[in-house]
Amino acid sequence: MIEFTGTRKGEALSATWGQFDLERGVWSKPAHATKQQKVHHVPLSAPALDLLRGMRKSATGDFLFPGRKGEHLKDLKKLWARVTQTAGLEGVHVHDLRHTFASRLVSGGIPLAVVGGLVGHLQARMTERYAHLADGALRAATDQFATVYQKAKKAGSRNHKPRKRL
Repeated sequence: MIEFTGTRKGEALSATWGQFDLERGVWSKPAHATKQQKVHHVPLSAPALDLLRGMRKSATGDFLFPGRKGEHLKDLKKLWARVTQTAGLEGVHVHDLRHTFASRLVSGGIPLAVVGGLVGHLQARMTERYAHLADGALRAATDQFATVYQKAKKAGSRNHKPRKRL
């Protein structure tokens, strides 16, 4: 869930099925569940919706991640340790999934303000830590211009008639 939405661990663990509109593809996080204490509407990608629909089929309660005694799961330490050990991912933390989500979007050329809106940053400076990752997207844009320029230059030389000199 975190890898597809960039949400905070606590927001994911406390999420209830009632917060999700799987038809519209939106997760409406209530103010009390967000760090900013504001309602946050998150558009959901196709992979996120696929995951949620699969989870919903086997859901037994109100929480996406049910714990004991009708509460939501409180922590992932033991489960995450098993997952990372099995996958051979030493030193990877749950929060790294959030950073990976934001990093990949920024690296893909998505504006920082959009990424900040998706992950729930109220302050632009929180998202600016990913700004250096946009360099790849900027370089790709520059390289694309070079390709367009070279094509135009070739086409121009074929269609260009020499001017008379005076």
